Amino acid sequence: MKIIFSEGSGLADSVYGNVQAPIRMFLESRGEQFEQESVLKELFLMGTSENFGDLYTTMTAMSGFEPVGENGAYPEDGMQEGYKKMLVYDTWKDRFRVSQEMVEDGKLMDLKKAPAAFMTSYKRTREMFGAALYGGAITGSGKVKFKGKEFDITTADGVPLFSKNHVGKVSGKKQSNLFSDAFSVDALSKMETTMHLFRGDNDEILDVAPTTILIPDIASLKKDVFAAIGADKDPATANNGFNFQFGRWTVIVWSYLNQFITAETKPWILMDQSYNQTYGGAVWNDRVQLAVKSFIDENTDANVWKGRSRFNATFNDFRFAAIGGVTGGDTLKG
Repeated sequence: MKIIFSEGSGLADSVYGNVQAPIRMFLESRGEQFEQESVLKELFLMGTSENFGDLYTTMTAMSGFEPVGENGAYPEDGMQEGYKKMLVYDTWKDRFRVSQEMVEDGKLMDLKKAPAAFMTSYKRTREMFGAALYGGAITGSGKVKFKGKEFDITTADGVPLFSKNHVGKVSGKKQSNLFSDAFSVDALSKMETTMHLFRGDNDEILDVAPTTILIPDIASLKKDVFAAIGADKDPATANNGFNFQFGRWTVIVWSYLNQFITAETKPWILMDQSYNQTYGGAVWNDRVQLAVKSFIDENTDANVWKGRSRFNATFNDFRFAAIGGVTGGDTLKG
């Protein structure tokens, strides 16, 4: 996490001179720590931008070669633009202050608490924003309200991320990535196969291969998941037959999801992180990295630190993920 600092006038004052460097170093250290701990990079295609907003789109596949017989004419083939999704970057701000009395009295613990809380707030805001987007998608919504503002979380085809009504731009039947099946070894196997058969905008078979299971922090759901994939033998069979799901999955337990899903539900999501990184299923761009400025408030003599960044995230291509354990979904077939 890159943090850009600039200092205003008056900070060479002896009152604050000795605290500027420690606070700055603390902010940088916390920023690096949060960048390592965040799971956002596992769930979004993280990028940067120099634009007011960016348009995400794809090109459909060609129809393919055709038999034409001896001396037959070449059939005309081509590609066209797929669905489009616009991502516009929002501005996010916060600030904290260090009183002159705090510095004068050498309140070192308090001097550490303020920047620590500031960076914790920034990290928490980003994690909660990402969780709010996924939480809204889990509940079947096309929009989600976060910190008083509404964000669009439909995919480029105009429907919620998890839906029974995804339609290819050119041809093909409706596709579903929304299922009601509770987590089990059988459900996991069926959903994996379903994702293998996802089709593109021209009804072509794609290279979707899920490798990640994303779940909220629910004890019974964690038990089910790790029981299903955590042993090389199948405990449900009398002769402990081979469990082919063993060792094949990365599991992300995301506590931030809990507050954004319906109570008493146990949703589980399969994801292909490689597909997401290649084609941009869930996208997150930082337009302006966190910039921190420091100045003296002439009215109170406090040392004010303020931070500003610009970023946004959304969903684009539904094919990177599918969900189970939600009401109103299809039943997995296998």
